[in-house]
Amino acid sequence: MSKPNNNNNSQEFRRVRTPKKGEIPGAVEQIMGHGKLKVRCADGNIRMTRIPGKMKKRIWIREGDIILVKPWDFQSDEKADVIWRYTKTESNWLERKGYLKM
Repeated sequence: MSKPNNNNNSQEFRRVRTPKKGEIPGAVEQIMGHGKLKVRCADGNIRMTRIPGKMKKRIWIREGDIILVKPWDFQSDEKADVIWRYTKTESNWLERKGYLKM
């Protein structure tokens, strides 16, 4: 039996989810209640977004958080769905790489 590696210098690497086609990063401006948010997107639009039920129960989204939204097929300039919330470290990485142009 071998012992697990308890090296304190080891780092955990985690990939950052980059925006795919049709997805736009944005910053939460205001929480409207009932799972709705007002988000300033990287393309310059302010969209009313909704948090799907499976996300609503698992994560907390606060004002100022960087999120990833998918605009609706119709009313794409006005409404969208939240699909991901970035941590502070991930949002700093996105900003350095040029994904956030807000």
